[in-house]
Amino acid sequence: MSTTLTLFKNEIYRGNLILVNAKFPLVTHSNVELIPTNEKYSDILLERSAATILSHIMRDVNCIDEIVPVSGYRSKEKQEQIYLESLQESGQEFTEKYVALPNHSEHQTGLAIDLGLKKDVIDFIRPDFPYKGICDEFRKTAPQYGFIERYPSGKETITGIAHEPWHFRFVGFPHSKIIVEQELSLEEYIQDIKKYTYDGKHLEVIRGEHKIEIFYAPILSFDKITLCMPEYCSYQVSGNNADGFIITLWR
Repeated sequence: MSTTLTLFKNEIYRGNLILVNAKFPLVTHSNVELIPTNEKYSDILLERSAATILSHIMRDVNCIDEIVPVSGYRSKEKQEQIYLESLQESGQEFTEKYVALPNHSEHQTGLAIDLGLKKDVIDFIRPDFPYKGICDEFRKTAPQYGFIERYPSGKETITGIAHEPWHFRFVGFPHSKIIVEQELSLEEYIQDIKKYTYDGKHLEVIRGEHKIEIFYAPILSFDKITLCMPEYCSYQVSGNNADGFIITLWR
């Protein structure tokens, strides 16, 4: 037995796995509900599920009084302001390394957060988030919940952004674990998933009692695609912001 899932082309621009970078701009903000990441920092917002999960990580690591949110969701206008101010204050080379152009910033998705070690003075563009102590404990715990360090060292030529130890992105579980375990950038993961197609071999992951299957469904030139999904299974769908969908099936 199966159930029918219909996906429309305009939906490829939404979901936890959309790839936003210099090559793939953000297309739409629709249906993104934003909430504060922390009651003490009510002006720093994230997409609802990402904000809720971030709060769980902070409680698990017990770092609420040591790690603070620095920058979450940004509008296009805010990103443009930050970009221009960085150009004026720090120059083009620095800005191109650390600040994305408007509509090419993950911060506009509501799925990205910059975190910093709590200090009297915190650098907004490059907050301190070292590979030791409570910050590294957070970094190691985050993938269990769905967050990854988005711009790791050694991936600069792929991501187009300098190493940013402070920038975390919500992609959802188990994608976060796979990305970290295989030492991939999000760009590499999105490309790698295309090997696992709807009507071919799926990427299979065993987590406890669950068998998870991940596969890619291209939409190509069609306005919509229809997939047959097994009954009595839960599944999650995300566009990749380019040419199709990534489906995560939980058996």
